[in-house]
Amino acid sequence: MKRTIAILMLGLTVTIAATVLAGSTWAAQPEPWRLGMQPGVTPVAHEIRDLYNLVFWIVAAVCVFVLALMIYIVWRFNARRNPTPSKTTHNTLLEIIWTVVPVIIVAAIAVPSIKLLYFMDRTTDADMTLKVTGYQWYWSYEYPDQNGIAFDAIMVPEDKLAEGQTRLLETDNRVVIPVDTNIRILVTSQDVIHSWAVPAFGVKIDSVPGRTNETWIRVEKEGVYYGQCSELCGVNHAFMPVAVEVVAKDKFEAWVQEARKKFASANGSSLAMMPRTETPN
Repeated sequence: MKRTIAILMLGLTVTIAATVLAGSTWAAQPEPWRLGMQPGVTPVAHEIRDLYNLVFWIVAAVCVFVLALMIYIVWRFNARRNPTPSKTTHNTLLEIIWTVVPVIIVAAIAVPSIKLLYFMDRTTDADMTLKVTGYQWYWSYEYPDQNGIAFDAIMVPEDKLAEGQTRLLETDNRVVIPVDTNIRILVTSQDVIHSWAVPAFGVKIDSVPGRTNETWIRVEKEGVYYGQCSELCGVNHAFMPVAVEVVAKDKFEAWVQEARKKFASANGSSLAMMPRTETPN
């Protein structure tokens, strides 16, 4: 029994330590043999991590308490130590405790959860808007505030990856956005339900046909951040990644000037927004 308890406690300690220490220096993409979440680079992602840590310690405390209680019961009330069991049927104080304490725990989780849901829903002072449209199986992007810039972003096949590009996560056209800017994200779909998700942004939002969902981001650090479709949307579900390049505001303005020539058509829209029939191999 002592050996079993020691093994359980060691495993719990290792898990807690790994969860606390993980993620401090990760890149903004999945890494082998990692635990926890990617480092957040938006206010929403920071709030999600704080809530995650709060819930983790509450769950850990409950698990440790229940485990200790079960061990004590097995040790104290086995047939050898307690041959004549108690016939007590009611304990008012105990019943009050096991009713009130769970209510307090649920409230401690529910209140910050609801606040976070409202916080991550939308921003009232957006500096720009990015429209995201899901297709089988790629994403299309439109910049309504930048005079009709629109393009598709399709996964780069493995045999065409350049040096430094990441398999299954790189796209032929990256989304480019400015750093430290409140950006409204409008998400919809043209065929089935998809889900636009970038873990480092704390964003995972469904794109639903005939409906426009809204969220927002404010990225604090420049860099390239990756995500994927997180809804089972068909046979090529695993091949519609998200690649977002966050740049300084002056570099973004320069990119806008180039993108207007590269993507925008004469009528202010883009032929790239039309559905394609090809799918990745």
